[in-house]
Amino acid sequence: MTDAARCGWAQGDALMADYHDREWGVPVRDSRMLWEMLMLEWFQAGLSWRTILYRREGFRAAFANFDPEVVAAFGEADVERLMGDPGIIRARAKIVATIGNARAYLAMRDAGEDFAAYAWGFVGGTPIRGDGMTVPAKTALSEHISKDLKKRGYKFVGPVITYAWMEAVGLVNDHLADCFRRDAV
Repeated sequence: MTDAARCGWAQGDALMADYHDREWGVPVRDSRMLWEMLMLEWFQAGLSWRTILYRREGFRAAFANFDPEVVAAFGEADVERLMGDPGIIRARAKIVATIGNARAYLAMRDAGEDFAAYAWGFVGGTPIRGDGMTVPAKTALSEHISKDLKKRGYKFVGPVITYAWMEAVGLVNDHLADCFRRDAV
């Protein structure tokens, strides 16, 4: 596939192109994977997605494959261990928030709320299709979801991060009009 046929942000880097071609915008309906992607999106805040993508396996190893049950039980010793892990972004506030976000995820589950049903409920179960010409940084919907996540105890889930997550997991299809993946997802 030539770079001209894919979204511009994924051009010129093999790992970014592969992520674009296989994952970005594909509807994710698995609760744990939706949570993992939300955590990775906000670890990316202030950095490039490329940085996170190249460290994704390190993040998975460090955070027990993003198993919320395991992560929620992390304590101060785990925070210190993670602060010394060169395979991840070593930002204490983000590490601590990941642990808190695992607890928020489990609180939703324990209240009978499936994270996938929660996420997909905002779009009526069907991805929102962007116009193919513009890609907003945030929308009124991402602002709404962000506020709702924060009410539930989530941290680092502002509307820009929330929108990037929505795109990544297929709640929104923002592939550009000339991208070969636009109609595929």
